[in-house]
Amino acid sequence: MKIAVSSRGRDLDAPVDPRFGRAACILIVDTESLEFQCIDNEANKNAFKGAGIQAAAAICDAGAQVLLTGFCGPNAFKALDAADIRVANDVQGTVREAILCFKAKKYEFASKANTQGHW
Repeated sequence: MKIAVSSRGRDLDAPVDPRFGRAACILIVDTESLEFQCIDNEANKNAFKGAGIQAAAAICDAGAQVLLTGFCGPNAFKALDAADIRVANDVQGTVREAILCFKAKKYEFASKANTQGHW
């Protein structure tokens, strides 16, 4: 399964970025092999608006089925929900730790956004 993790860096040992749409990077990780690709989210990081929707489109295009992040705003959540991408919020630690927790079924999937947009 491919999952997306908002990240402050470009590898599995980088900290999870609590902001989805404005994260520095988003790693798309294969949960079985731990092979990953890095989506550079720099263009969205300082966007006036629409950062979450653009990030949602990018992970959808990359084939992710799940997003692990700290906070997901309402517009991003709607876009992810429309793409059938499940969201787990309040994720902390490194990307690698987040993946291990996901595989151990320690996260619950969100039913709505957990923050307002633009933060």
